[in-house]
Amino acid sequence: MISSGDVVLRLGCATLVGLAIGLDREMRGVPAGLRTHALVGLSAAAITLSALLLHDTLDADGRTRSDPLRVIQGLAQAIGFIAAGLIFVARDQVKNVTSAAGVWLTATLGIAAGAGQYFLLGVTTALGLFVLVFVRLSERYLPRPSDADFD
Repeated sequence: MISSGDVVLRLGCATLVGLAIGLDREMRGVPAGLRTHALVGLSAAAITLSALLLHDTLDADGRTRSDPLRVIQGLAQAIGFIAAGLIFVARDQVKNVTSAAGVWLTATLGIAAGAGQYFLLGVTTALGLFVLVFVRLSERYLPRPSDADFD
């Protein structure tokens, strides 16, 4: 059984990592920033926790069999739809792909937090922040293709 303190810890972790991922987007002035990422992480964790708690409740009598993994599958599909909605094309350029990937990552982090998988949560957060922050800094030194390269 998941304790009330563990519920608060899991939801808090999901919200904090969502804020951390969203900070990069917020500092770049894109629409999906702090609040969006924090809410996605919190929501994913709450859905995951709800599935696990419901599983515990339904399976307590030993007769009912439930599968909380189906909730995660549905959540992954739903967040993919939301992330796709962030992406748009303007003047022959695709925009907000990194924001969409950040929302997807934040949902994944929320699922890990909701499931109580703290090591996975920590490593994935660290790697995600590395990609968002340090890889972005290193991109400045990569050669840029010219418009002629796309013809």
